[in-house]
Amino acid sequence: MTTIQGPAIFLAQFLGDNPPFNDLESICKWAKSLGFEGVQIPTWATSYFDLQKAAESKTYADEIKGMVESHGLKITELSTHLQGQLVAVNPAYDQLFDGFAPEAYRNNPKARTEWAVQQLTYAAQASRNLGLNASASFSGALLWHTVYPWPQRPAGLVEAGFTELAKRWTPILDIYDEHGVDLCYEIHPGEDLHDGISYEMFLEKVNNHPRACLLYDPSHFVLQCLDYLTYIDHYHERIKMFHVKDAEFNPTGKQGVYGGYQSWIDRAGRFRSLGDGQVDFKGIFSKLAAYDFKGWAVMEWECAIKHPEDGAREGAIFIKDNIIRVTEKAFDDFASTGVNEALNKQILGLS
Repeated sequence: MTTIQGPAIFLAQFLGDNPPFNDLESICKWAKSLGFEGVQIPTWATSYFDLQKAAESKTYADEIKGMVESHGLKITELSTHLQGQLVAVNPAYDQLFDGFAPEAYRNNPKARTEWAVQQLTYAAQASRNLGLNASASFSGALLWHTVYPWPQRPAGLVEAGFTELAKRWTPILDIYDEHGVDLCYEIHPGEDLHDGISYEMFLEKVNNHPRACLLYDPSHFVLQCLDYLTYIDHYHERIKMFHVKDAEFNPTGKQGVYGGYQSWIDRAGRFRSLGDGQVDFKGIFSKLAAYDFKGWAVMEWECAIKHPEDGAREGAIFIKDNIIRVTEKAFDDFASTGVNEALNKQILGLS
């Protein structure tokens, strides 16, 4: 077993125009002051981190890594959630997702997808230059608008959708394999990979690609009423990243999983700051430790109620208190009789 690394923080929700959130060095100083030991870097905010430069210049990558480490932190992983989303976009969502790409690629789905694939390629190269072995992303979605269909889905639609999704992602996964980096899909509503079954369908289409791994985030499973502890039993060998994010689901006589088009504050299912929701983190940390998870426990803050700075401060403590320092011996070692082949045969009646 391995003691999980952490606490770390995903910076995406904290980036801003005012200090200490307006540049990478300042936000690293702030994160360290709260007790975090690692930072997960979003790659779409170019004022913080130049993804292409990190991919093409080992010197720049070393400078970024050295700066982060000078503040007592480590880079845990890079994130390409927004770019990954653009690898597969159903035309119904074109206008909504155009905002994830630079203006030059908007209103041009083909060019936007090509840009996204290049971004994923840069992230693989940059991860290698930074000495990282995993990176996070979304799968994108061609089928999501049919997730609860009426009228019913035409025969063969799902098969065709996952075939196309795999066609787009397999070359990217091959690039990650070349660079020794696991590509970890965050299983998430809105993506075609949104639960265990959909992930398995994709995995089959990419021929069980060794780099098609998972980012485990239990909050999305609480909102889907999915057994997030048993999920670890099924997929622990593929789980290479961990977002520590809390959530709650409180259905009423008027509202359930779909939320009634309400804002986050008024939904039956909503994300919460760590410790304020319903996720059984003791169970999760125990299972991940038992399955020898070697990655980082990374706080992702998303809460419609609590201030983000309070969520971060409390989150660092929460993760630290939940990380299990694994034992190096069994509790009953004191009573061991040691290895005695003759005694074992005697006990078994074989002597």
